[in-house]
Formats: sequence, structure tokens, C-alpha cells
Amino acid sequence: MDHSNSTSGSTRLRPESEETSSSDQPKVQPIRSWKGYIWDTWELPADQRWLLFKVDAFVLTFASIGYFLKNLDLNNINNAFLSGMKEDLDMYGNQLVTSTSIYTVGYLEVGWGIATICTSSVQSYRSLYAIRFLVGLFESGFYPGIHYLLGSWYTPREIGKRAMVFWLAGSIGTLFSGFLQSAAYTNLNGVHGHAGWRWLFIIDGIITLPLAIAGFVFFPNLPQDGKKTWWTTEEEHILSVKRMQVAGRAGKEPWTVAKAKRILLSWHTYLLPLVYIVWNNGYPQPGMGYWLKSFNTTPAPVPGTIFSIPQINNYPMVTTGIFVIVALMWGWLSDGCRGARWPFIYAGAAITMLFCVLLRQMPLYENINGRMAVYWLSNIGCGAGPLILSWINEICSADTEKRALIVGLANDLAYVVQAVAPNFVWKTTDFPAAKKGYLWDIVLQCLLIIVTAAVQFQLWRDHRRLSVGGEDDSIPSSSQNDESVQQEGDVEQGKTVRTEVVTVRD
Repeated sequence: MDHSNSTSGSTRLRPESEETSSSDQPKVQPIRSWKGYIWDTWELPADQRWLLFKVDAFVLTFASIGYFLKNLDLNNINNAFLSGMKEDLDMYGNQLVTSTSIYTVGYLEVGWGIATICTSSVQSYRSLYAIRFLVGLFESGFYPGIHYLLGSWYTPREIGKRAMVFWLAGSIGTLFSGFLQSAAYTNLNGVHGHAGWRWLFIIDGIITLPLAIAGFVFFPNLPQDGKKTWWTTEEEHILSVKRMQVAGRAGKEPWTVAKAKRILLSWHTYLLPLVYIVWNNGYPQPGMGYWLKSFNTTPAPVPGTIFSIPQINNYPMVTTGIFVIVALMWGWLSDGCRGARWPFIYAGAAITMLFCVLLRQMPLYENINGRMAVYWLSNIGCGAGPLILSWINEICSADTEKRALIVGLANDLAYVVQAVAPNFVWKTTDFPAAKKGYLWDIVLQCLLIIVTAAVQFQLWRDHRRLSVGGEDDSIPSSSQNDESVQQEGDVEQGKTVRTEVVTVRD
């Protein structure tokens, strides 16, 4: 069964104190005004609204700032390369893509900031490799850990938009990195004997360190752990547990041989990470900066047309700005349209494929304005990533250990591929044309469509087995199927929830 069709996009939880039922579980009620579609907490009862305000303030804010800084530290290497590091460190071959791959292999907050600062002192691309490995090592667990955390606090009606906000904070970090490098080059180049690109790493590292303190103070326990977080009351802790029960999020179970075997033999363990792996490696690498810098080479490809260092850093930021707006729309639409995730995977694959074809086939220097427009629009189909991880959180609701494992596996294996493939298909020396890279992306977008369809088929098959009284071996026998335990439609007002999981037919 397609899980996105089984998750209600118009339901709300209401505590027993506001109803006449004797049930001690929250209830599910339909959205009744436009405000609930803009931000879901506006229609919740006061206790749930205040709880989610705290979770948004402490969890979502911390996560978003952290991912902003993570991407700031990740993308500063590209901006530094375009702003003098290439020449200072003799990086005329494929050293840039190699340094990115080494970062990914490493891929702890304090070490992350310190390692970023240390990047400012490198004197060769070999020492750059070592430092980038350490930066990646200290950042490695942040992204998958936050997605698992979001899946442990938010219901299907809430998680998509928050996962998107968290992820797009990273894109804003990418955006900010370009502007920061431009400012550093313009205002700090040569100050205290440091080149402008070196100042970028110093500033990024100093910004990162305070986040480590915030993490120690505000990072919460999970509702399923049974331990109350200091910034919640006892009543709020109980409410958070009940919310996850209604959403079908299982608590912790001890690891046994039977459980390990069940996870190992589940199709979830293989197909779900593959969706994210293919998506993560299938979107176009940022090539506009290389293209702009190529106008400044000798002999000039277009005599009389040159771009300054600030322009080379700033013009590609339009791509990120447009992408952020479109991706935010996807997050809200996904939550508002019955929690559907898969339509955005298909749409993103088709759009990205189109722009990769254009970038591969268009002449580099014949229609400068047209190619610039294609660069600016090229990422609008790349917003499915956080929705894929939200989908994994929902599909694996019935087993929290499986959920944590598959979210982490999807992220880590995606970076395994990313550590290797760019050295062959996205070589620095292939830019700005990068025809092999764009062809690679076209192939992966086709594969993404196929793998997503395979997941939908398996979900449909699991639901069909249960509907005829069978049992799905991929989930615990004591649980409902994790594709059908979610709210499946609008629940009439006053209907009580008498089990841990709500199952309602349209």
C-alpha cells in the first residue's frame, strides 16, 4: 500500500480533558480553518500547541542553525577555491573534488568548529585533505540523527514541513557562504597577512563553536525513552508519548536474534536507503561558478566579457534562493496533501532530468543569458531529500530501532557513493562543461523513478497481505503494519482512540 495515501493530511490530536470520552488517549480531529494549513500548531489545543512551540524552539531551531553552519563549512571550500585558494595552493588538477571526497569520507560539534578554523592555516592541498577529513568526521552524525529526532517528536502531519525547514537551513548556509566569501575577499583580503579565502574559514569556525554549548543545554531526550526532558513538564512529557503512540511510533525494544533477522530480511532495509542514495547523488553539482570564472581565462572564450570575484561568488546564489522558495512550497504541500511524499520524488526527478539535459547540451558561450537562467533554475527539482527521510520515518514507525538504522544507513551509504563517484563523473578539470556529470545525473534520475515505484509496489503488497489476514514478516508480529497504522482519513469528531495506533477508513 502507498503509505502516503494512508496518512491523513487533515487530522489533529485532542487530549481527553477536552472531550467527554473516558479514553486517556489524544483524539484525532479534522482541520477546520486555513490557519491549520499554514502552520499546524495554530489549531491544536493549548497544551499541544505549547508543547510543540517548545519543541520547535529548542529542537527545530537548534537543528536548523546546526545545519546552516554545517553547509556553511562544507561549501566554503568551493567559494575559497574560486577566490584565490586555487592559485595559492596550486590546485590546478582535480584537488578540489578530491578534498570534497575526503571530507565526505570523514563525515561533535566542538571538533567541527576547531577543524574549520584550522583550515585557514593550510599551506598545501595535502594538508587541506587532512583538515577536511576531520571537519567531515566531526559533522558525520548530525544530519541523520536530527531526522531520527524529528521522527520521534512530530506526527506525519507535522514532520514534512519541519524536515524541509531543517534541510533548507543548510541551503541558506550555502547561500550565505558565497556572500561571506565576497565580503571577506573585499574587506579582509591581506589583513594581518591572511588572504581573503583564509578569513572565510576563520569566521566560519568562530560562528560554529557556540552551537556546541547550545547542544549540550537544549538537546532533548526522546518521548519513547521514558526520560523527561528538563524543558518539558511531566504532563507535557506524557502528552508527547501519547502523540507518538497515536502516530504509530513504537518505543524501544531489546535487540534479539529474531529482531535482527526480521530487520535483515525486510525489504525496508534495502529499498528505502536506496531511494535516498540515488536522490542524494543525482542532482547537479554547482557549476555556475566555474562557468563564470572560465570567462576570465586566456585566451578569453568571449572577448570583453569578464566577471569579478564577488560576481563569481554571488551570481550562483540566485540558484539557491530560487530553490529554497520552491522547496519550502513542497514541504507545506506534502504535509497538507495527506502527507504524500512520493509525488514530489517523481516530480523532482523529471524536473532535474530536464535541466541536466539542458546544461549538458547547451553551448557554453553562445547564449550567455539563456545558460545563466538555466543555472538559476537548475535546482528547483532537488527538494525531495527531507521528504524521503520523512517517508522512511513513517514507513518504519512500528520499529524504532529499524527506523533509526535505516535513516542512518540511507544517509551514510549516500555519502559512501558521494565520496567515490565525483572523482570520476564530476572532475574539477571537466568543468564548466561537465558532460559526464550531467549524464550521470540523468541516469540516476531515471533510477530514482524506478526505485520509488518499487517501494510503492512493496507497500501496496504488504497492505494487501494484511487485508486478507496475512502477516508481513518485515515488521513485528505484535504490531500493526507500519504502512496502515497511520491515520487513513478524516476521523469524525468525538471518535476515541482505544489502541496505541489509530486506523480509520475513509
